Amino acid sequence: MLAALRLVAPGTQLREGLDRILQARMGALIVVGDGPEVLGLCSGGFLLDAEFTPQRLSELAKMDGAIILAADTSRVARANVHLVPDPDIPTSETGTRHRTAERVARQIDVPVITASEDMSVVAIHRKGVKRTLEAIPRVLARADQALQILERYKARLDAVSSSLSALEVEDLVTVRDVATVLQRAEMVRRIADEIEGYVIELGADGRLVLLQLEELMGGVEDDRRLVAKDYFTESPDWELLDVMHRLADLDTESLLDLQEVANVLHLPTDTSIDQALQPRGFRLLHKIPRIPEIVADHVVDRFANLQKIMRAGVTDLVEVEGVGDARARAIKEGLSRLAETSILERYV
Repeated sequence: MLAALRLVAPGTQLREGLDRILQARMGALIVVGDGPEVLGLCSGGFLLDAEFTPQRLSELAKMDGAIILAADTSRVARANVHLVPDPDIPTSETGTRHRTAERVARQIDVPVITASEDMSVVAIHRKGVKRTLEAIPRVLARADQALQILERYKARLDAVSSSLSALEVEDLVTVRDVATVLQRAEMVRRIADEIEGYVIELGADGRLVLLQLEELMGGVEDDRRLVAKDYFTESPDWELLDVMHRLADLDTESLLDLQEVANVLHLPTDTSIDQALQPRGFRLLHKIPRIPEIVADHVVDRFANLQKIMRAGVTDLVEVEGVGDARARAIKEGLSRLAETSILERYV
């Protein structure tokens, strides 16, 4: 559906053609895709194979039949086509055009667009899902509201993330602390996903929303992944990618339960929510400038956990693959600065 929304976003030629159809108080049935599965549902009509323009689309909409466009909307393949989908496919629509659109979209995986002559509304059908295009001011208002919510959630995420850093330095981390950060990071990610949908729907009008979203989300995805990488229990059938997928698949009720969030880390079954954990150190090493993640991996492989990395001297760090004198000093000084800053933020 998001891919279909990109096709009809403001600033595209297809959206301009749809606006022309609505302004002329006409209706239309448009299938985006001219593959064999689409042509198998077509009966009659005219073979055009002409370059797509908004003007041509609005002129062709004067005919009663469906319009078949190329998958990239660059060409008009056919016009005045009678579509014959399987009549046994269930549909909740009432009008002939809309019933046909829903059945075609359920039968084959292509976007089917309807423009309602009576209500001046454009709807997209895709794989049984229907999305009605809303006016740009209304979508912008929703996006602005979502950005305000995202800003509040991001501030809370920054607070719990800073708290986790201080607890890691002091070796006082519990399962609850880790689950709280993962929970907040996943909430932020879900709100961002919703805003991305608005950005796609806004098209050329969503540039400012996208800039705000990118600024707010800077580093969130990396932080979420590295927290999981620091604490999950790896096994042959449970890797970091499984943790991220399982976290993303949690429903809203499960996400609010810290024990359910902690379960995605695949910790031993007897681990309680208030049990102490030791970080491996990936996340704090990532905060040190110019330390590639592959080098951080080698450091963690050598020392096993953050406390041992912090106690290691420059000479010990130099022995790690990919760590020279300069990087060893950068790691030592960087961890010292992070420790001092994290503790100050926690207690001041």
